[in-house]
Amino acid sequence: MSSTSQLAKRFREVLLDGLWIANTNFKDQLKDVTWEQATIKIGSLNTIAMLTFHIDYYIAGLVNVFEGGDLEIRDQYSFDLPPIDSQEQWENLLNKLWKDSERFASLLAQMPDSKMNEVFIDEKYGTYLRNIDGMIEHAYYHLGQITLIKKLLIN
Repeated sequence: MSSTSQLAKRFREVLLDGLWIANTNFKDQLKDVTWEQATIKIGSLNTIAMLTFHIDYYIAGLVNVFEGGDLEIRDQYSFDLPPIDSQEQWENLLNKLWKDSERFASLLAQMPDSKMNEVFIDEKYGTYLRNIDGMIEHAYYHLGQITLIKKLLIN
C-alpha cells in the first residue's frame, strides 16, 4: 500500500469510519447529536457545532489546494460558524463535513508518494506530509473535545 493510501486510510478512520486509535470517529460521535445539542454552550468550551465547522473549514481548505487552487483559509475565520437554528442547517453542516472528508481522502489516495516531500504552498508551511499529518492530528484533538462535550451534555 502506498504512503498516500495509508494516510488516506488514517484520515478516513478519524473522520468517517475508524475505531483503531480513539475507538470512535467524527461520524459515529455526531450521528445522534441534535442541532440543539450541537449549539449548547458549556462554560468557555466551543460548541459541538463550532468544532464541526472548524474541522471542516480546514479540510475544505486543503481540498481546494489538492484540486489545484490557492490556500484561501485563514485561522482567524476558522470558527466563523453561521448561526444554526434548525436540524436541517445542522444536517447540512454534517453533510458538508462528510462530503469534504470523502473528497480529501480520495484526492490524497490518488497523490503520488513523491508529493509528500514537496513544499506545501510555501516553505513556511512545510511539506504536504507535515500538513496532512497535522490535519489528522488536529481532527483527533477536536474529536476528543466533541466526545467530552457530548458526555457533559448527557450528564
